[in-house]
Formats: sequence, C-alpha cells, structure tokens
Amino acid sequence: MRRWGAWILLVGAALIWLLHTVRLKLRQTPQGTPCPGPGAVELPDGTFTFRLDPAAFRAEFPQLQSYRCRELIPGDGVCTGPPGPPLLLLAVKSHPASSARRATARRTWARPGVLGGYRVRAVFLVGVSPEPRDMALLEEESQEFGDVVLWDIGESHHNLSLKERCFLRWVGARCGQADFIFKGDDDEFVNPPALVAYLHQTPNAAHVIHGNIQCHAVVFRGGKYRVSSALFPQDTYPDFPAGGGFLLPRVTVPALAAASERIPVFPLDDVYLGFLVLAAGLRYRHDDRFQVYGMKDELCLYGEAFVVHGVLLDRAEEVWRGLYEERRCNGMGPFPS
Repeated sequence: MRRWGAWILLVGAALIWLLHTVRLKLRQTPQGTPCPGPGAVELPDGTFTFRLDPAAFRAEFPQLQSYRCRELIPGDGVCTGPPGPPLLLLAVKSHPASSARRATARRTWARPGVLGGYRVRAVFLVGVSPEPRDMALLEEESQEFGDVVLWDIGESHHNLSLKERCFLRWVGARCGQADFIFKGDDDEFVNPPALVAYLHQTPNAAHVIHGNIQCHAVVFRGGKYRVSSALFPQDTYPDFPAGGGFLLPRVTVPALAAASERIPVFPLDDVYLGFLVLAAGLRYRHDDRFQVYGMKDELCLYGEAFVVHGVLLDRAEEVWRGLYEERRCNGMGPFPS
C-alpha cells in the first residue's frame, strides 16, 4: 500500500507540473487562433511575444488603418521663435467642445513662460466636431492664441490613437526642437514647475520615457476598453505609460514615428503607444507622481504631483492659485512670466 501511495503522489506531482507548464505556455502565445498571416508583426519583450496581424486590424478598424493625417489648422507657429532655453512642450488632447477646459488651462498650467531654465509652451490637439459653433470657437481660439492643431479626424474614443500617430508626424515636421514633450488631457491639473524640477534631478532623463507605467495590463473583453479576441487574442498587453500623462524626450520621437509606419493602429491610444515603444526598442522610467488615476484632494499633494487626472475646472484654478500665487505650501513659488 505504501508503494502505491508513493506512486500516486509522484504521478500527481508530475501532472501538476505538466498543467503549470501548459498554462504558462498558453499565456505566452495566442489562444485558439491560427498562426498569424503574412505581414504579421511580432514584438518580443523578454516575457511575451506580441503578434499584430494587419489583416485583422483592417477588418475590424479599417478607418484607423487607412487614415492619412491631414491638418486643417497646422499649428505651425507653436514652436517658432528665436533660439532660447530648451523647450518643454505641453501637448494636450482636447475636444472642440472643451473651450472652457482650454481657457482654464491657459490661465493656469498651460500658460507660456520660462520656468527653471525651460521655455514652456502648450499645444492643443483637436479633431473635428459636427457642431458648427464648436468649430467656430476653436478657429477664434487658434487665431488669438496660436496654440491649436486641428486634424480632419472625427472625435471618438478609438480615434485618439490617430491623434497619437498624427502628433508624432507633426512634431517631426513642425516642432523638432522640443527637448521634452508632456502628453496629457485637458481635464487634468498639470504641474510644470514640478516637471521641470524632475527633469533637472533625473539622470539620463533625455534617454527614457517617463510616466505611470502599466506592466502587462490585462486585456478587457467588454466595456469601454473592449478589444476582441479576433483583433488581439493574447490576454495581456506590453508595458505602456498610462495615457493621462507622460513625458517623451526629443530623441524618442523619430523612432516612435518610424514604428508608427509599420505597426497597425491599435484602437486604444495608450496601448498603441506601448506597442510603438516596444517596436522602437525604447525604455521607461516609472514614477508614481504621474497621478493619472487621481489622489486625495489636498492642496500640497498637488504640489508634489506631476499631473492629476480628472480635476474639475474650478478646482484646477483653486489649486493653481494656492500653489503658485498665494504660495500656501512650503517651497512653492510663483510661476514666472
């Protein structure tokens, strides 16, 4: 009986080991799908190999694959001017209807100026709206402030990836002198003084992408961020910076733009950037101060953060005044003009 018991235990252990091996293998390869067809892109990251089949992307999101970036407002004056301090460009995704958000940003964190040895300048990245009034107001803003780039992209959740791709082209053509680019949204509080201090304090800041890095995030099969198994059969994504806010050094832009010419346009903009980063062979630096998922609503915590996502307009103005005009937290000074 003892021999039978030992034999059963040995067989059980072998079966457990075999099951674990099979599960691990399944995680690293697409499940229940044929081998990718001709032209498929394979991107290994050292843990997984991610496969993108252009045919699947053309079938499910043809408009993302066929669109060619066409500027209606080129924003060609955003980065012009005489030589001066290095440029920190705040590139902000916005909607034509969000004029109040852009106005708040221009009064607070997106105002142009020189800060800590950097020239700070904002540009708002916008698609088209079917509302004529929104488009007329946007045209007026562009004429007054000169800080708008408008593409003939319809505003939608999936089309944010096209803004990512078109922005990389725009930077290469019209703003190649930007030393660092902060990418974010217009419903945020952004902290340029903290960003500039971070750039001064971080060794080799110009050689990595900075953000709140999501490591092998799970693929959602339902809801707003749904991705079908036919489009992307694997159950995890490559690492990517959360889209609420991250920093790109100038040296990364040409490699990302080149990758965007051969990688299918993924329908989630932050994941799409992750694929581009992997294809370009670039590296990340994670920092929790990119508070892209919100934080406790305390004034001095805003002073430590680089970006806080989802901040109401009135609150963004209150925070800016408290930090940089009334100086209600230690170490906070005025934003230079």
